[in-house]
Amino acid sequence: MVSPRMALLGRLNTLSIVRPAPPGLYLDGGTHGEILLPRRYVPPDAQAGQQLEVFVYRDSEDRLVASTDRPFAIVGQCACLRVVSTKPGVGAFLDWGLEKDLLLPLREETRSVRPLDWVVVHLGLDEKSDRIIASARLDRHLDQAPPPFTSDQAVSLLIECETPLGYRAIVEHTHRGLLYRTDLATPLKIGQSLKGFIRTIRPDGKIDLSLQPAGYRRIASVTDQILEKLRAAGGQLPFHDGSSPDEIRAAFGISKKAFKQALGALYRERRVVIDDAGFRISSKQTA
Repeated sequence: MVSPRMALLGRLNTLSIVRPAPPGLYLDGGTHGEILLPRRYVPPDAQAGQQLEVFVYRDSEDRLVASTDRPFAIVGQCACLRVVSTKPGVGAFLDWGLEKDLLLPLREETRSVRPLDWVVVHLGLDEKSDRIIASARLDRHLDQAPPPFTSDQAVSLLIECETPLGYRAIVEHTHRGLLYRTDLATPLKIGQSLKGFIRTIRPDGKIDLSLQPAGYRRIASVTDQILEKLRAAGGQLPFHDGSSPDEIRAAFGISKKAFKQALGALYRERRVVIDDAGFRISSKQTA
């Protein structure tokens, strides 16, 4: 949120109502002057001096305009957006949750796109036109500074693409990181938004990610999951070191590595007994 005297294009602003007018309400845009909030967005109880939270952008005639609708992303953020239409020599137009579609200029495309395609983009201001535009050239906008994160920090992730090692994700709209396939219980989807954790930051600045917190907390959450399934199955399950990763994923939704760590913790706590047939709840747990 920003001050009423600092209305920023492409962001959410809290602006004061200056006066009503036939087309809607005029809001105090500070150095931008008065900004129109079209009548279709005007709250029924709006009064002069009242503050409204609005998104500020440019209309088709390059005039600043406000909206109470929320776009899927604001300037400085990344999002996976659907292509609505394309125009030869101009680029593609994307649905970003507002009445006016967002332009992905041809020069900012990394591949040819068609209507109904989905594309991961960064939102920014065009230096020449001062319009909000999308860019699929993420290298220009991400990883421009050393990662400000710490190990085991919870972060927002946007899945950008699949790689031989796993999935590359955009971290907090500013950096890239890698989710390793061997740590994932199920495949991910390009454009999927989810919560993750910083596993490590390497000396070269590259970020390794995880969908689970590190250390004991991660193991504890998995052990609870295994015990729940064990009780639901009557106290015994036919899984062991020889079970395949696919069998483990199908049964528990976790990697074999996570399964072995959690099962080992349960065994050391004498909560389960492990034998050739699998593992079962110990007499200590059933007593």
